[in-house]
Amino acid sequence: MKIFGDIRSGNCYKLALLCRQLNIPFEWVPVDVLSGETRKQGFLEKNPNGRIPVVQLDDGRYLSESNAIMCYLAEGSKMLPDDRFARAMVLQWLFFEQYSHEPYIAVSIFIVKYLRNPADRQLDLAAKREPGYRALGVMDEQLAETDFLAGDDYTIADIALYAYTHRAKEGGFSLEDFANIQRWLETVRQQPEYVSMDNALN
Repeated sequence: MKIFGDIRSGNCYKLALLCRQLNIPFEWVPVDVLSGETRKQGFLEKNPNGRIPVVQLDDGRYLSESNAIMCYLAEGSKMLPDDRFARAMVLQWLFFEQYSHEPYIAVSIFIVKYLRNPADRQLDLAAKREPGYRALGVMDEQLAETDFLAGDDYTIADIALYAYTHRAKEGGFSLEDFANIQRWLETVRQQPEYVSMDNALN
């Protein structure tokens, strides 16, 4: 299986971490988003939406959208429960990550770290603070009740939210007031076969 992506992207790191933890072999194919590589015809043939990550499965088919890919890869493992309600809880957090968390936390990281915090993006950055902190608050409340986001077991919901939450400070978000998130981040790092973003491809 090939993964086309940029390991600096949380959405791509999710897949590398999951593969390491499930012992799924993969070949990493670097894609430079900032140079416009995802808008070139060769990439658009893999994903017409022009976004990373994309995986090419062993049978040649392509699959995009990080959380959909995680569901595919985690099928049959403890990372994606068989129980109907437990699985729905995992999906609930995957949707939350993409709609209520990633647009604020991840985009803030992108503006500050990769675009070098340009003056013309400051109003946009400021507008992401309140909804970003609201998302962190929702997570912290849940983690006051359960060890992991979808319950008592570590799942792809935790990987999905960990990917950008552990880097929230890079986007200007303080985690000082979120003790449950801080505890959870450390618990994720203690999971078997965990690899950091810096070591995910080693």
